[in-house]
Amino acid sequence: MHKGRLEAFSDGVIAIIITIMVLEMKVPHGADLAALKGIWPVFFSYVLSFINVGIYWNNHHHLFQAVKHVKGTVLWANLHLLFWLSLLPFVTGWMGENHFGTLPVAVYGFVLIMAGAAYYILARTLVAGHEADSALVRAIGSDFKGKISLVIYAAGIGLAFVHPALGIALDVVVAIMWLIPDRRIEKSLAT
Repeated sequence: MHKGRLEAFSDGVIAIIITIMVLEMKVPHGADLAALKGIWPVFFSYVLSFINVGIYWNNHHHLFQAVKHVKGTVLWANLHLLFWLSLLPFVTGWMGENHFGTLPVAVYGFVLIMAGAAYYILARTLVAGHEADSALVRAIGSDFKGKISLVIYAAGIGLAFVHPALGIALDVVVAIMWLIPDRRIEKSLAT
């Protein structure tokens, strides 16, 4: 089947996720900088989650540029990814409202690791449905960056119980790793 509907649906869900996250931020009471001080954890949580959702959207878009067709298994793998991304507004709000408490940070990391695993599964499902010499298969390769991201997320979950700032720091490290879209696909399509 054609990939267009899957891409359009995914774009719509991701747009809704971002909208829900921004609507969760409450306007501070007061017109001075002191009023903003109280909402910095909520704002930082939002920025981190917005960046993460943007990274997934960007890489999802790049991934599907190399896809020729999709099967039912790809639809389910994509829904699996969207499920975990749809939990980001909840854990973002919980983490921000509780000023980066241990459990909210660990659960935030858990949602991120599950989204990362779901993206990895989606990529592997797509690879399984394409020929060995296709641009997609060449581009994905062993996906070292995807695998190391999962390891860093897991370390961040554990470290959140030592100190929540360490868990958040590792979540930020993974986001920085993925800020630049995966160029393997662009290079593979160019050849």
